[in-house]
Amino acid sequence: MNYFEQGFVWLNDPLNWTNPDGLLPRLIEHLTISGLAVLLGCLVGWPIGIWLGHRGRGGGAVITVSNLTLAIPTLALLTILPLTPLGFGKPPVVVALAVFAVPPLLANAYTGLRQIDPETREAAKGMGLSGGQLLRRVELPLSVPYLAAGLRTAAVQVVATAALAAFVNGGGLGEIISAGFGIGMSAGGGGQIVAGGIVVAALALLVEGVLAIVQRLVTPKPLRTRRRRRTAPEAVPAG
Repeated sequence: MNYFEQGFVWLNDPLNWTNPDGLLPRLIEHLTISGLAVLLGCLVGWPIGIWLGHRGRGGGAVITVSNLTLAIPTLALLTILPLTPLGFGKPPVVVALAVFAVPPLLANAYTGLRQIDPETREAAKGMGLSGGQLLRRVELPLSVPYLAAGLRTAAVQVVATAALAAFVNGGGLGEIISAGFGIGMSAGGGGQIVAGGIVVAALALLVEGVLAIVQRLVTPKPLRTRRRRRTAPEAVPAG
């Protein structure tokens, strides 16, 4: 059998799912780490992006911070953070993945507020809305699709990258892959490596699909129609 066949055989063994170091416990660990990292990223990225977008300033800073953050290798952070008081285990993994999640959350939050028609803001101010009321009643509701898009992008990236947590004993599905390398390719480890990779990829695709549905549901129908009109191809006149 080749490695892919061995991987599917490994996945079809119930013991590989239910033992203490099996897929189910590691899957729960993976989702926990990813969820905490995305939550931490939201707590940092969304308030800053919303505040800057509401004020209409800091667009250049948002782009710079996003680019600089994306330029930092996650593996490098995972290597450095355990040497800090965070130590080894899950805390440095959550922080490192949160840093990776911040750029799309920050950029989409800022873009979501800045794309609002200035006339809409002026009309709201003309009705006597204060700055805080304008943000809560007008800007945030209209920017929800952008916030959801940033969450979707960040969540998929974090879920796919969280497999690197195994390098610092952080748990997750990466431990399945790491254990496969420890067993050795010739001793059946190749199938375990492939199985772990398949599960990580499938989980990322599942998260993408679920959050794509959520993004569509939270997008008001008028905004969906407007987006369709913008993306629809123009008709070519008959010659």
